[in-house]
Amino acid sequence: MFVRLPTSVSEAQECLAEGAVPVGGATLVWASWQRDGFPEQAVSLRELPEAKVIGDGTLGAAVLLHEMDERVPEVLRRAAAGVGTGAVRRTATVGGNIVGSTLRCLLPAALVLDARAVVLEPDGPVETDLAELLAKRPVLLSLRWPEPVASGYRKLTGVLRGEVPFVVAVAVGAAEGTEARVLRVAVRDGYDVLSETVPYGTDAARVLGALALTPLGTLPEAVFEAVREEVTGVLERAAAR
Repeated sequence: MFVRLPTSVSEAQECLAEGAVPVGGATLVWASWQRDGFPEQAVSLRELPEAKVIGDGTLGAAVLLHEMDERVPEVLRRAAAGVGTGAVRRTATVGGNIVGSTLRCLLPAALVLDARAVVLEPDGPVETDLAELLAKRPVLLSLRWPEPVASGYRKLTGVLRGEVPFVVAVAVGAAEGTEARVLRVAVRDGYDVLSETVPYGTDAARVLGALALTPLGTLPEAVFEAVREEVTGVLERAAAR
């Protein structure tokens, strides 16, 4: 397998047009390549500046999980820190986790940040929402989000749906197109992710009551208790800002 390393968007487009297979998610698909055969050529974005950016509300798809630090919101940083082992986090990328993985450990965090995806289309980079990213699975260049007021994350290793642990992501941020605050919550339930948005308020009981009326209210008791604790903590930090 010949791996191509483009250093510009136009060069990356050329690689894709010539049939190179993106290697994002290679830590997960390597076994299937060994079984079914390796592609003749692959393309990695690790030398592409647009895919390596980190900070100021942007995270490149080729950023390794262990590289995520205080330059990204707490919810993303803690989500990355909870993926696999240290060896995995030193090789797995943001794009591979969100687009190439079935677990998509970073997805709940991206959802509560109201992130948008910058993807590489034949005509160049295009911004789209996460739903379209997951449905069409184009080449991801980066994620972008408005800065949250406060955020939180928890992985419930002792609470499983099959073999998959629940994760809870919470953030307070601005509603789209306004300055009004909203609270966003996303929970990974098995291989699915439930996400809800409710109006922000300093009364945690009222906010949690609104969440309980959504599909999140049907989650197992231990999971909704984790939602309750994370929401309460995030609301307290948001109120202090």
